[in-house]
Amino acid sequence: MLGLVLASGQAGTISTPATTTEPAAAIRIGNGPEPESLDPQKATSVSAGNVLRDLYEGLTGVSPSGELIPAAAESWTWSADGRELRLQLREGLRWSNGDPLLAEHYVAGLQHLLDPATNSGYASLFAAIEHGAEIIAGRRPSGDLGVLADNARSLRIRLDRPLASLPDLLAHPAASPLHPADRLAKPGKARIGNGAYRLVERTPQSRVVLARNPLYWNAAATTIERVEFIPTEDLNSELKRYRAGEFDITSTVPAAQAKWIREQLGGELHVATYLGSYFYGYNLTQPPFKAQPKLRLALSMAVDRELIVDKVLHGLATPALSLVPPGISNYSVQLPAWAALPRAQQLAEARRLYAEAGYSMEHPLEVEIRYNTSDDNKRLAVVIAAMWKQTLGVRVKLVNEEWKVFLQHRRSRVVTQAFRNTWIGDVDDALGFVELFGTRHPRNDSGYAEPAYDQLLKAAAEQADPQRRRAALEAAERRLLEDAPILPIYFYASKHLVKPYVEGWQDNLLDWHYTKDLRLHAH
Repeated sequence: MLGLVLASGQAGTISTPATTTEPAAAIRIGNGPEPESLDPQKATSVSAGNVLRDLYEGLTGVSPSGELIPAAAESWTWSADGRELRLQLREGLRWSNGDPLLAEHYVAGLQHLLDPATNSGYASLFAAIEHGAEIIAGRRPSGDLGVLADNARSLRIRLDRPLASLPDLLAHPAASPLHPADRLAKPGKARIGNGAYRLVERTPQSRVVLARNPLYWNAAATTIERVEFIPTEDLNSELKRYRAGEFDITSTVPAAQAKWIREQLGGELHVATYLGSYFYGYNLTQPPFKAQPKLRLALSMAVDRELIVDKVLHGLATPALSLVPPGISNYSVQLPAWAALPRAQQLAEARRLYAEAGYSMEHPLEVEIRYNTSDDNKRLAVVIAAMWKQTLGVRVKLVNEEWKVFLQHRRSRVVTQAFRNTWIGDVDDALGFVELFGTRHPRNDSGYAEPAYDQLLKAAAEQADPQRRRAALEAAERRLLEDAPILPIYFYASKHLVKPYVEGWQDNLLDWHYTKDLRLHAH
């Protein structure tokens, strides 16, 4: 099979990967679905983020235990009014092709991120930057963004409103710098990076191979020479390959094997609290869910989350009746009004709403559940279909799709009805979850459009007072749960198998792990 083989800083060309001697310090990582993109301003998947954090470095970074630390910027300070962040870059930074890395390249990266032509799923996180909201809306050019390079090593970020989480956001791959040669890069072209590793090969559905970047500012402390990120949509196969020594770290673990894994590989299993929600979306732009809040609520109430977490996920998650995970700072878990009802009354109410929506055992809803390839996704869909059928008489067709096709269908809102969805938090902030369902958000795959909800989001975004901001966000989520454009199912826990000879791995809330922080013992 042909792969994309790249020299540092060069455009990608299709050729047969060169035969090399396997370095002693090489690590192989199971990485879930094939990354949909390696453009840091466009990619949104977890699997893409895992690769991008090795290829690019933000102004700030995250320590192995999850704390904010300096990265390309050695220091930063806030102005007295909290409206301007000043950052000082390290001396002598370089791109992977040897070009000097300048403050203006981070300016260019943020301009590219908020440019509506980029259509980034993360642009709204940075909308508080001066003129950011107007740029995203297409009312101002991206060059007006309030990010300025004072000299080669200093830049300032001005804000329209206070954003205390800005230093944390600058650690995200979406805030990566942009090399001048990549400003007009064609889609799919390999970009020049500045991280601890550089891209040397990408073979779709096979592997992404990185090599240590000797020009990285802290290359002397990076000991692993080669990284292979391998797509692993079949979790049972991933587990077998891990046991056979083909992987050093897994993307996750198959829930059905949880008991055996705990018994046989307990010392290698890492399970930790994680800012992630797993839910089903409803396509509100097409039948049968368009203008049918009662139907959507009925389906949600018919699902027994406790049973799913206990029997399907074997305790490797937490039941969810809401979108925002527990543990978010300055936020309380919100619940739908029906959550306080006894289970029998919930089911009775589900049947009543189902009937009011025009359906019955004699005239059942016929619906598709669409999900991307994964044994766990399939098992969950089968169980939910059975719950809908048993309680309401719904007839369900399961549709399994490869990741990129699934994403395309989900975002186009043409063929989808009910579909698997997830969101992983990028910072400790409820806004990152709640804003997903703003009318214009690019990841609003349900097509939810509610002016009152948008107004609450706007109020939260413009509010400097933490308690008033919190109140607006909580009110927005309560409105979301009332309108039910989604069916919350569970809150994630991060789950990995890590070989004993991998040193430096630490569980953290974001589940971010940089290869540069890991070491391999002889084995």
